[in-house]
Amino acid sequence: MILDFFMPKKKESERISGIDTAWLRMERPTNLMMITGVMICAGRLEYERLREVIETRFLKYRRFTQRAVQKAAGAFWENDPHFDISRHLLRTALPGRADKTELQNLASDLMSAPLDFSKPLWQFHLVEDYQGGSALILRIHHCYADGIALIHVLLSLTDPAPAATPTPDEETEQAEDAGIFRRFFEPVDKVVNTTLKLGRELVGEGADIVLHPSHALDYARNGARLATEIARLALMSDDSRTRFKGELGVSKRVAWAEPLDLREVKTVGKALGCSVNDILLAAVAGALRDYLVEKGDAIPESLHVRAIIPVNLRPLENAARLGNFFGLVFLALPVGIANPLERLYEVRRRMSELKESYQPILALGLLGTVGMGPNLLQQPLLEMLSRKASAVMTNVPGPREPLYLSGARIAEMMFWVPQAGSIGMGVSILSYNDRVHFGLVADKKLVADPEAVIDRFAGEFEKLLLVTLMCPWDESVDSRQLERSLQALTGPKT
Repeated sequence: MILDFFMPKKKESERISGIDTAWLRMERPTNLMMITGVMICAGRLEYERLREVIETRFLKYRRFTQRAVQKAAGAFWENDPHFDISRHLLRTALPGRADKTELQNLASDLMSAPLDFSKPLWQFHLVEDYQGGSALILRIHHCYADGIALIHVLLSLTDPAPAATPTPDEETEQAEDAGIFRRFFEPVDKVVNTTLKLGRELVGEGADIVLHPSHALDYARNGARLATEIARLALMSDDSRTRFKGELGVSKRVAWAEPLDLREVKTVGKALGCSVNDILLAAVAGALRDYLVEKGDAIPESLHVRAIIPVNLRPLENAARLGNFFGLVFLALPVGIANPLERLYEVRRRMSELKESYQPILALGLLGTVGMGPNLLQQPLLEMLSRKASAVMTNVPGPREPLYLSGARIAEMMFWVPQAGSIGMGVSILSYNDRVHFGLVADKKLVADPEAVIDRFAGEFEKLLLVTLMCPWDESVDSRQLERSLQALTGPKT
């Protein structure tokens, strides 16, 4: 007792950063700010063993035993005095045939149900019996961390072999060993700058803005390029009016597609002179277009569906640090272009234009600044940004090798990030074990059948694969030669 008196006590309360506060405030009944994931295991997950893994590895991050509390003076992390892991790791069962459709329905229902703000904002839902194995659905509020950080946290729950049982030797907010991150992820300057080429200089500016959000104004005053980006964002038109944009409800529907072979995607990209991102984004654009065509919608050639793409600004050494550290860029997907190859090269051109964009830094600074001010200032900014896009799209490179959770091999994994404001659709791309996994979530009032959209992704990739195989490759091959090959397959462009 005497020793306890002299021992330093952990903080009972600490202020939430401006950027994390911004994500906390975005919570709405029509758009819940949860990052949701699904892991499908080939073997059975035992509840008690999974609970031990979560207790020893997930809860080493003290933040997950804290709840987010909003007060007049701001938002704070507070220890949950009644924390009970059984309230966060829940058993559930699927009805009927307990197949993929029922698992998608359960994930949809959970994505439509808010977390309890009187407790830490996360839950794991264990489906112990799913197609001979098990499934795990997880929900974590975005105010705790961004997707890159959470992927790192979740990977820390896994092992490279069924019998591996490493245990943490101390409780920490930031893991000292970023080895698993280094092993399974490309470094930031390869992942982010593959398509956006932000450069280390801009990453440093982003870190400064996170620590000192008011400095965003200094960059605007002193940097002509950033000032130009502010004007461009302010003058950007609202997104095209398609069935993907409209009034939202509270019910979300989720679906995921059969994965693509990542090696094939890389091969096609190399042959066509495009990045993996270009190929995948073009496939998404083609799937959205084909869905609109089937619905009988008019599609002018100039039609686009604008997507907000999160950009990781997190240095590799901070891979395990919780919190949000990413910017945003706006990409107009050219869904009005019918020719798949022409559409691919237009995606590549538009992505190339974003290489030197200050949009990520600007978005990071704006959210950090408004997060430190009254909520009244944040809502107009959120409305303005959400009017300019119809979807949020994320592309996260995941583990290249199979992983095991509580001794069971993870066969598939998907995740979905939340949509803010009036945005009603999210597309998630995650590579795992040399396969590309596509997930889609949509507001039920806008797209009641997301599987009809996402099932088209593979077909769009196959069109590019076919033209690659048919083209007589030699050193003189060019885009016109590729287009002639594609027209032989699909007819002239319309």
